[in-house]
Amino acid sequence: MSSGPDPRPDRPIFVFGCPRSGTTLLQLMLHSHPRVAIPVETKFLLPAYTARCEFGDLEVRENRRALADWITGDRTTKFHALGLDAAEVADEIVAAPPTLGSALGVVLRAYARRFGKPRWGDKRPSYFRHADALLRMFPDAQFVHLIRDGRDCVASLQEMPWYGQDFHHAVCVWREAIDHGRRLSARLGSDAYYELQYERLVADPADELARLCGFLGEEFDPAMTHPGGVAKETVSPRKKWHGRTKDAVTTSRVGAWAQRLDSWQISLAEAAFGERLAEYGYEPSGLPKPSTSQLTRFAKVSAHRRMAQRKAALRERWKQHHEPNPVECLLTPAPAHTS
Repeated sequence: MSSGPDPRPDRPIFVFGCPRSGTTLLQLMLHSHPRVAIPVETKFLLPAYTARCEFGDLEVRENRRALADWITGDRTTKFHALGLDAAEVADEIVAAPPTLGSALGVVLRAYARRFGKPRWGDKRPSYFRHADALLRMFPDAQFVHLIRDGRDCVASLQEMPWYGQDFHHAVCVWREAIDHGRRLSARLGSDAYYELQYERLVADPADELARLCGFLGEEFDPAMTHPGGVAKETVSPRKKWHGRTKDAVTTSRVGAWAQRLDSWQISLAEAAFGERLAEYGYEPSGLPKPSTSQLTRFAKVSAHRRMAQRKAALRERWKQHHEPNPVECLLTPAPAHTS
């Protein structure tokens, strides 16, 4: 049961999870709430943060203008999908406090304002890897982690036209999402981090969404359980892999891994996931353990990914040492929504 609206009415909300875990469905459910606006998926938060040193000192108006023009004008940012006036938003960024978080917050706030809503945020599966960056920009953010049976996630990932890596990498992604989530939970606690499971969400949307609303400090709205209408308006028809979001919520894809994965893939995934599956209530297949050669190959892929992530962390520390401005969002809270 919700205790009423959060006293900070525009506290950002970030949704993440392993790709193909249902984050788009959850985003649409949240966007169906009368006080919450979450776009389908933007492509400017992380690239802007990564390139923050290149934009220079944001105390300089011309640099804020260049940042604003990149966000609103570059096709890679997906700004055009938000349905906002580029010139108006660019001017608002230039007039905002001179920090990267403020500039990005202006865009998300403008998107929420388009729908007359005070709460704003974003959804991107890979945010589980970048929570530190998001927290630096939005220290009061709330994180929602959607978890799905890892075998279903990797089965679906393998079928995506945009996924270019092999099965071993896909298995690593789910395991990394779970482990990052655990660390973030321990760091943030129950006020700022929340987990829910896809299987329960599609089985009983009203109950799961009511609990989620309690975490967010919002009243549950039944419209959240019927996101198909929002999906038809906002999900691109080109994204065939999101086609089911336009239909009624269903459990039909739960456990589909049993038909979509080969026996060796199931065995390898279960061995790699270890106790993580059981801890979320996912039943093992009972298949024999994978071969030594498969386990060795997986270990090599996993080690390679860990090395790449360590190198990325070193680059990030260097950038933090050289960034020209604070990055924290300094926007004042939006007025409370009274309707």
